[in-house]
Amino acid sequence: MVGALAVPDGSRGTVGRARWRAPGGGGVVTAAVDGPAGRAARRDPPAVVTMGRSGVDLYPLQTGVGLEDVETFGKFLGGSPTNVAVAAARLGHGAAVLTGVGDDPFGRYVRREMVRLGVDDLHVRVVPGYATPVTFCEIFPPDDFPLYFYRRPSAPDMQLRAEDVPAALVRDAAVMWFSGTGLSQEPSRAAQLAALDARAGRPHTVLDLDYRPALWASPEEARAQVRGFLPGVTVAVGNRDECDLAVGERDPDRAADALLDAGVELAVVKQGPAGTLAKTRAERVEVPALRTTVVNGLGAGDAFGGALCHGLLRGWSLHRTITAASAAGAIVASRLECSTAMPTEGEILAVIDEGAAPHTVERRA
Repeated sequence: MVGALAVPDGSRGTVGRARWRAPGGGGVVTAAVDGPAGRAARRDPPAVVTMGRSGVDLYPLQTGVGLEDVETFGKFLGGSPTNVAVAAARLGHGAAVLTGVGDDPFGRYVRREMVRLGVDDLHVRVVPGYATPVTFCEIFPPDDFPLYFYRRPSAPDMQLRAEDVPAALVRDAAVMWFSGTGLSQEPSRAAQLAALDARAGRPHTVLDLDYRPALWASPEEARAQVRGFLPGVTVAVGNRDECDLAVGERDPDRAADALLDAGVELAVVKQGPAGTLAKTRAERVEVPALRTTVVNGLGAGDAFGGALCHGLLRGWSLHRTITAASAAGAIVASRLECSTAMPTEGEILAVIDEGAAPHTVERRA
């Protein structure tokens, strides 16, 4: 059927009925999810807390054609910080996301799917008047995956306010993951700065540079906001273009050095097929890219992020951490989807310790 929406197997969660009415009809509200799945996801304080985008990814089930010629789509949980939380949960860590969704069916899907994949939705805000965003992509393997964001005039995740930030949760998380796009608009920018203040002096405070030009007013504004944020984080992650925007350097070593000079303790520069460079003030690690058959490269960075969190929490060496993150990215690049494609630790270790090739089949959570 032309234009049909194909929903992946297992996407129907077991979360009970949600209550979505906004008291008084306005403002940002929390919607509670009933049922054992929702309660189980909140049992322990999360080790990994991410902040930023969430929404629905609609991926074409036909590759090598433009959206105008696609007939069916797969529906998946999306948003880079949300996918990082899913990746961390897949690796055995309690995870939560600070984000927002609309008071609509896609918002209910996002929260239900989040819980089904092991991520706490307690701090997801339901924002009346804003639609849960959807993102379409085109798939032209191995290296062309155009994205189309439907987030205008704004998205619920951009409506988080400073007063919505649970300071104790942010302070006590073992890893706090920020997204650079959360700085692109108010009130989200103020919320991220409030969360950064709550993290003062805490290790493993990560900024994913995550530059999406379509979500910023201008590159100059993005550069100013990211540079102002960098001194408060301990880890910065980005590709060469994102590093160039943040610190004016594309060369991996010079970019890493500039990030360290900006105040971070660990700089991670992703170079695509050339691999990944990671630097501290005392150590330099370069890990080559793993060979894989690319199906969809869009989730690789999120898988990388989840595995980076995992290595930090496990106390792995920098080399093992970056190797595991690279393997996770290669695994997900070999699969169609993002959130439901995140690997387990066993899958990652099979690649880095046993030399197994990343699987090229789709994974269904």
